[in-house]
Amino acid sequence: MEKNKDLVLVTGADGFIGSHLTEALLARGYRVRALAQYNSFNSWGWLDDVRSPRLEVVCGDVRDPDLCREITRGCAVIFHLAALIAIPYSYVAPDSYVDTNIRGTLNMCQAARDAGVRRIVVTSTSEVYGTARQVPIPETHPRQPQSPYSATKIGADAIAQSFYHAFGLPVVTARPFNTYGPRQSARAIIPTIITQIAAGIDEIKVGDLTPTRDFNYVEDTAAGFIALAEAEGIEGRDINIATGTEVSMAETLELIAGLMGRDVRYVVDPQRLRPASSEVNRLCGDNSLICSLTDWRPRHTLADGLRKTIEWFSCPENLAKYKTDIYNR
Repeated sequence: MEKNKDLVLVTGADGFIGSHLTEALLARGYRVRALAQYNSFNSWGWLDDVRSPRLEVVCGDVRDPDLCREITRGCAVIFHLAALIAIPYSYVAPDSYVDTNIRGTLNMCQAARDAGVRRIVVTSTSEVYGTARQVPIPETHPRQPQSPYSATKIGADAIAQSFYHAFGLPVVTARPFNTYGPRQSARAIIPTIITQIAAGIDEIKVGDLTPTRDFNYVEDTAAGFIALAEAEGIEGRDINIATGTEVSMAETLELIAGLMGRDVRYVVDPQRLRPASSEVNRLCGDNSLICSLTDWRPRHTLADGLRKTIEWFSCPENLAKYKTDIYNR
């Protein structure tokens, strides 16, 4: 990509990772066309407060193939992040996940092929691996669809790979592990804990605290996406964006409480538990491939990233955006 020249497209730009990626691209001098999901409130999600002469926001839906063709015109690179991502809600509405995650990716791959883009970075997820059979998890690890969400992401990955093999589409599949940071949905464990503590709650409602995760601060994840867009000769690859470390949910809760200076109790909330065979018990990613192909490295320790995250969520204006007393699927 060429700064100040290339127009890049970010789908799902109104969301958590997408908004941080959009800001990172703008900070690096790129022109960005950002797709926000259409809604009747005229909201651009987390992009509402982002202003730049190099930012063009378009509202629409990746389920519309005509819209996908329209927004890809003139773009050199596409970052495809638009997806339904909440695992608990995928148990309730799996059909909508198939429609958005699989068909939406198909629409974007077809549009990217028609537009002749130089690179499309398709977003996968560590959830496609399921519970780790080996640690750290390499890109060759078997796929284990342990939720409807992960099944649709496996399908989306396969669509992207098929376009590479069948049509030569210059696709790279980015597979971020557990990203956290400012703006994350309260359905995730870290904002769930922080927002409850910040709201003054002493008895923290949580799900299963035994699983481990590979937590990656959102600025590092965004930098990983950009590194995969800029690297030469990596088309057709699946590439983890991971730290190579793991921490349990219980340890994460204790670390957050310590950083926030609070002595809290926790109680397991049954509605926050996944079905037993659907729970991914262990995730820890092998990042040797991305480190060998690019100069990317995770820059934040978990404690460093949590301090930034706590600071953002503890701001009353930001905390007010979250319903700390209601579980968000």
